[in-house]
Amino acid sequence: MSQSLSIRRVAGALGAEISGVDLSRDLPDETIAAIRGALVEHQVVFFRDQDLTPARQTAFGRRFGPLNIHPYVQGMEGHPEVMEIIKEPSDRINFGGGWHSDMSFLKTPAIGSILHAVDLPEWGGDTLFASQAAAYDALSPGLKATLEGLSAVHSASREYSAQGHSAQKRGAMQVAEADGYVGEYVHPMVLVHPETGRKALYVNPAFTLRIDGWKTSESKALLDYLFNHCRYEAFTCRFSWTKGAVAFWDNRSVWHFALNDYPGQRRHMRRVTVDPWPAAQAVAAE
Repeated sequence: MSQSLSIRRVAGALGAEISGVDLSRDLPDETIAAIRGALVEHQVVFFRDQDLTPARQTAFGRRFGPLNIHPYVQGMEGHPEVMEIIKEPSDRINFGGGWHSDMSFLKTPAIGSILHAVDLPEWGGDTLFASQAAAYDALSPGLKATLEGLSAVHSASREYSAQGHSAQKRGAMQVAEADGYVGEYVHPMVLVHPETGRKALYVNPAFTLRIDGWKTSESKALLDYLFNHCRYEAFTCRFSWTKGAVAFWDNRSVWHFALNDYPGQRRHMRRVTVDPWPAAQAVAAE
C-alpha cells in the first residue's frame, strides 16, 4: 500500500500533498510509516477528498500516538478527543486566527494536529503554515548560540482567559475559562526534533509569555524580533481547503494561522491532536 503513495512538494520551506491513500481505512503499518516519514520531512502534509467520520479520524490519529483531550475546549459528545472548530456566519472572531503552535502551553506539548474540513465557506478560510526549522536555519551563528542557552515560559492564560480574544467570544464552541487554574511551563527556545535531529525555534506569539529568568519587559524585544522573523514569507506555505481535505502538521516545528477572511459564511472543521507516546511505548515502536 505504501508504494502507491504519491508525495508532491508544495513549497520550498515546508509542505507536501499526499495522494493515493484512503485515511478512513485500517492502513497497514508500512503506509503509516510512509505518512509519518513524509510528515517529519515536510513538516505539514495534506490529503484531499477524505471521507472521515469522527471515529475514523480518531482511529487514524491514534496510529501516531495517544490523542489529546483539550483542557479548555469541550470535545464532541461521544468523541472527547475531537474538537469541533466552527465559525458561524454571525461570528466575527475565528478560532486559531493568529500565528501559534498547538498546545505549547502544556507541560508535555502535542506532537501533531490533524484537521479535517467538514463545511467550508464559498471563498476564503485558507490556513498558513510557517516552518520554524527554516526560521532557525536563517539566524546568525551568534543568535543561534544565544538562543540555545535559553528557555521560555508558555501559558494558555492570554488565549483562554476571560479577556482572551480567540476562543471566548463565539457561541459555536464551548470553551472553559482558564482563569485561576492555568499553568506556566518552561520549554527550550530551540527544540531538537526527536526524529530528525533538526533544530527549530520553539516560541510563538499566542502562548509564549517571556524568557525564563527574564522580566517580561526584558523579554519583549527579543521575542518580538523572533515573532516577526518566524513568519517571514519564505518560511511559509498556504493551503486552500476543499471539502474532505485533511492537513496533518508537526507542532514541534510548525506554526499555523487560520485566516479569517470569509465574513458572513460558515466554516466547520474537526481536529484531533496527537500527543507523544510514553517513553516505554516510544522505544517499543522503534
